[in-house]
Amino acid sequence: MICTCIQNKKYGEILDLLQDLEMAEIRLDRCTLSDEEITELFAQTDIPLIATCRAAHTPGQDGAPSPDWSETERKLTLAVQAGARFADLEIEAPSEVSRRFQKLCRECGTELIRSCHDFEGTPDEKGLQMALARCFRYGADIAKIVTMCHTPEDAARIEGLYSIILEDVDSLQGRLIAFGMGEEGRNTRISCLRRGAPFTYACLTEEEATAPGQFTTDELTDLIYEDTDGFYRSGLRMPASKSFAQRAILAAALAEGTSHLYDYTSCEDSEAALQAARSLGADVQQDGSTLIITGIGPIKQDLGLPLLNVGESGLLARLSIPVLSAINGIPFALEGYGTLTRRPMDQAAAIMAAFGVLINNLNENGLREIHVPLTVRGRLIPGNAEVSGAGGSQLISGLLMALPLCDKDSTFHVSEPKSLPYMYITLDVLRHFGISTRSEMEGDAEMLEAEDWGGCTGITFKVRGGQSYKAADFSIESDWSAAAGFLVAGAVFGSAEIDGMDMKSIQADIAIIDVLIEAGAMVSQLDDGTICVRRAPLEAFSFDLNHAPDLFPVVAVLAAFCAGESRIAGLGRLAGKESNRATAIIDMLRQMGVEASADGDFLMVQGETWTSRLLSGRLLRPGAYTSSHDHRMAMALKVASLGAGGPIEIDDTACVGKSFPGFFEAFD
Repeated sequence: MICTCIQNKKYGEILDLLQDLEMAEIRLDRCTLSDEEITELFAQTDIPLIATCRAAHTPGQDGAPSPDWSETERKLTLAVQAGARFADLEIEAPSEVSRRFQKLCRECGTELIRSCHDFEGTPDEKGLQMALARCFRYGADIAKIVTMCHTPEDAARIEGLYSIILEDVDSLQGRLIAFGMGEEGRNTRISCLRRGAPFTYACLTEEEATAPGQFTTDELTDLIYEDTDGFYRSGLRMPASKSFAQRAILAAALAEGTSHLYDYTSCEDSEAALQAARSLGADVQQDGSTLIITGIGPIKQDLGLPLLNVGESGLLARLSIPVLSAINGIPFALEGYGTLTRRPMDQAAAIMAAFGVLINNLNENGLREIHVPLTVRGRLIPGNAEVSGAGGSQLISGLLMALPLCDKDSTFHVSEPKSLPYMYITLDVLRHFGISTRSEMEGDAEMLEAEDWGGCTGITFKVRGGQSYKAADFSIESDWSAAAGFLVAGAVFGSAEIDGMDMKSIQADIAIIDVLIEAGAMVSQLDDGTICVRRAPLEAFSFDLNHAPDLFPVVAVLAAFCAGESRIAGLGRLAGKESNRATAIIDMLRQMGVEASADGDFLMVQGETWTSRLLSGRLLRPGAYTSSHDHRMAMALKVASLGAGGPIEIDDTACVGKSFPGFFEAFD
């Protein structure tokens, strides 16, 4: 990225300039800004800002000039407390100033740049290495080493810093900015990006250069990006969440009276749910984006339904098995098509057996694993049970919808729960339709209080029997799963603004916001509620996606453009999706030239920033790729294509119809 140095400007001038820049360094020692203006500037901007304030030299007691660190610390503190993304403190700062400022940056989430400048020349290799080690020893998140280059050998030595291996520093990728001043060092201002620097510095005009040899922003933009367009989208709206839609459709079909489901958008899985509702006997009409469903409740006699087709929806299959087992009264078959017929249903069979229901393959085909089409025999027996949630939440959601229809109360404990947010989506939908259920979580109290799902080791549901669904008017949320691809594209390649998203949603895939923040993207919410993500220096991250496995493909693509090694947990959750996503993701990344591997439950990805890839020629490899007939993989491939060295051809794009039929049109 290009960081433009801004100096000798007033507050209003700075605001005008920021509208057209990727990121900026605000020279607080050279700009005329009041304390209030410093606070407002760093609090309201939606691009990454560096707060820099070089110490002014004033006469000391002996008459010799000495740096005034008190004013430097005061102004930098104002900027950090207001929300500065980066703060630059010279390595010469006194130790007491350094300690206080390091602590402040950690508390405020500001990345600390420790800078070391030599305006006379370039030290020898040992001197440079000592300066680099000193920066990290004194708290640097990013070390900045800048020297005056008089010869090509000086420039080569400063570039050689990127090959150094330091103790206690895993990688210099994204953590070192080293370049030379002067004409001999000019090219190092570009090559540092190729070698892994998170950004480089430029000036607005030649007259406003902060050091000899500095490029202007326009010059660097032409040199780095050339004809690359990037990705800039605003006014985007996402389709309805099929996680909410399918649950609400089934609940409305079971309810007494007529329900109205607002803001519905069609996709294959939701249309399969509508067809299932009709098969149950519900009347389904549609008026624009509103579904009008007259349900079959209260359910006073068995349905006697011998067959239900659930399309390609694994969720609908796992919701329907318990529900029909509670109200159907006879053995029935469950049919579907496409990737659903290859997705194992063994976990569903194990859990349902605890409630007196047996699941078998429809045909004797010699398969050990259970797959759709399958048969279901036995009536759902309420009571007490303990089940494993390690395989996912969908069947548990089905039990939560079915057990209230039984004649007795039930209590069941879920150990090793995964995809917890989806269980709470189910409870939220049930609440709207008049069904009451209690839940009690177990685990790390502090993590649970902070709403960190990873702290939950078990959950107990207490379900009152003899309940009935009541008609409801229900608005279906926009889909965070659909939004994820656009937000990642904006974070890596430009910007994305999406309207109508609920930042208080319990959808699991709202976790994409936390992932992007962890990676360093600029994320904000505008006054009208629009979610905005913009490019920033991206760095390796660690994140647990056990509760949001649908994000895995696009987050893996994000990691490919983050400097360093990213670790993404939850790989074991991916085998039973539309494809074997764990294998598909690793194969995709390796084909693109990205180093990726599995380490137990973790996906390890060695990433490199987009600017580094552009300048080094290490763009993602173009060519023919397979989506494995998986809508999430197809969407991730489309995002990845923005950073490829040529066209990426996807063998099956129609599979996005499962969740977002208009994805490619919206993306393009």
